[in-house]
Amino acid sequence: MKLDLDEYAYLDSPIHRWEPRCKLVGLMALVFAFASIEDLRLAPVMVGMTVLLYAASRLPVSFWLRRIRYPGYFLLGIVVLLPVLSGETVVWQWGWLALRREGLLAVVLITSRFVSILTVGFVLFGTTPFLITVRAMRSLGLPAILADMLLLSYRYLFEIAGNLAQMQRSMRLRGFQSRGNRWLIPNWQDLNRLASLSGTLFIRSYEQAERIYKAMRLRGYGAQTRAIAPIHRAKTPANQLWSGVGLAIALIVAISFAVAEVVV
Repeated sequence: MKLDLDEYAYLDSPIHRWEPRCKLVGLMALVFAFASIEDLRLAPVMVGMTVLLYAASRLPVSFWLRRIRYPGYFLLGIVVLLPVLSGETVVWQWGWLALRREGLLAVVLITSRFVSILTVGFVLFGTTPFLITVRAMRSLGLPAILADMLLLSYRYLFEIAGNLAQMQRSMRLRGFQSRGNRWLIPNWQDLNRLASLSGTLFIRSYEQAERIYKAMRLRGYGAQTRAIAPIHRAKTPANQLWSGVGLAIALIVAISFAVAEVVV
């Protein structure tokens, strides 16, 4: 599983050249606008705007595919169950199984919003180094404790992933093999072992967090208020102009979606 979000932050594109604070405000406005859409007629426009934004970022399609897979598992349950359970107008039926029109339309809308919001998030964090993004949040008023939590959580995701890979490798070397059948029915012994693995990983992560916090306290963490580190970017006139224009375009698009949702 790929955890690093900013591996393509070195690319050169209009989105990469966007000043981090303007980018953060503009793209978050789009996220909130997309989240408020309830009219299905606006879904194609939303998806089209998302595709244009991702194309402008010049991020590889493989970057999107690798990161949409795991969040997509959370959407899978809704996609499967909603057309069966929601609505009254039956469009197809086979025995007790029936697909309903209202549920299908809801799935299209939810999927469009889900994918569009995630893609905008990928563009936001994929075109700027994570540290600079957190500094931009901090300069816009994010409390210091939340900024530290973001940085530490992102940093130690890689540690947890490394510990998990090491523990799984140790289990395989000791002869562990999954005995689930081809119908995807899990084996209870496998579930017990995986539950033990998860519990051990949780305890190790908790103990590591305690050690890190004590080490930070011994080094004076929290003793005084720290100044916000400056965001080092090339402030050329062209970049400044584009940052202002890009922010204006993003806000206009977000407001247009909000107005269209009310008027349509």
